[in-house]
Amino acid sequence: MFSFFKKKSPPAAPATPATAEHAPLPVSAPLAPTSAAVPSSSSPTPPGGSLIGSALAAPIAVADVPSAPPERQKWLTKLKAGLGKTAASLSGVFGGAKIDEALYEELESALLMADAGVSATQFLTDTLRKKAKAAGVTHPVALKNLLISILAELLQPLQKPLVIGQHTPTVVMVAGVNGAGKTTSIGKLTRHLAEEGASVLLAAADTFRAAAREQLSIWADRNTVEIISQAGADPASVCFDAVAAGKARNKDVVLIDTAGRLPTQLHLMEELKKIKRVIQKADATAPHEVLLVIDGNTGQNAVAQVKSFDDALGLTGLIVTKLDGTAKGGVLAAIARERPIPVYFIGVGEQLNELETFNAREFAQALLA
Repeated sequence: MFSFFKKKSPPAAPATPATAEHAPLPVSAPLAPTSAAVPSSSSPTPPGGSLIGSALAAPIAVADVPSAPPERQKWLTKLKAGLGKTAASLSGVFGGAKIDEALYEELESALLMADAGVSATQFLTDTLRKKAKAAGVTHPVALKNLLISILAELLQPLQKPLVIGQHTPTVVMVAGVNGAGKTTSIGKLTRHLAEEGASVLLAAADTFRAAAREQLSIWADRNTVEIISQAGADPASVCFDAVAAGKARNKDVVLIDTAGRLPTQLHLMEELKKIKRVIQKADATAPHEVLLVIDGNTGQNAVAQVKSFDDALGLTGLIVTKLDGTAKGGVLAAIARERPIPVYFIGVGEQLNELETFNAREFAQALLA
């Protein structure tokens, strides 16, 4: 089994040796996130698989949140810095001495400016009004803490683990528009998987973009993993060869880098559908994950991308990148309201260690720090 948390916390009890040729690897004890990391009873580990990250129990009160371990806390500091501008804007709403209509109007404007969108903004403000009245909240600071809980609850459906190991190999198809950070995210994900003991095979199926194969080859070298790459080849044929090679070489994961597409380029979106069909010819159960990488700076356009790619491919998860200073972050609230596809990972920079599992409460706190 593979755990996506770094192996710096005390190891779990030794697992009983597996007899199967391709048995899951043992899991290291996960680092505790900002809120209690308790496996959800509704999301058990699939047979033969493992959870990358962990699901949370019901939201807990802000006062009950335990401190994160040092490594996680270091990353959370980067996340808070990346969302600092939005956090300052939203927190400023609660800087007064009383709760009145002007505060709610200012909050509504701040949420819209943070890219939360109309639907999520309306939901958050309406829910905040009702809960504040029911609880008898009278101070703006207490109101902000209540909003953190409401936002965390809204984002909770996005917090689901990536399953690796249920299929051999687990075939992961990664899509996204040019410039979203798709290939870089694949490199980071490869590093995490390799550190947890998973054998990874990369497929350079982005044959349209100049130097795309070379860029992925660099990531393969950095992570010391194999890559299937063919100059000038049809991307679908590269994917077929990669899945076949993954089976033959007994790899745990095949990560497929597809060409960047704008959802308005219908002929190119059809090419992605073709790639998915060809992958299924190599393995009828694949792709087991279809991920979309979205740039956290694109605001409401990110929601449109999620809808378009989901309609075309049937997305199973998202990777949100570039939450490192200019991104507003509220778009995740919009996604939660309009197309709640799991956010497996969020990235705050270009370094290999700056891609981490998404945690609803951590994110809510960073957005309203």
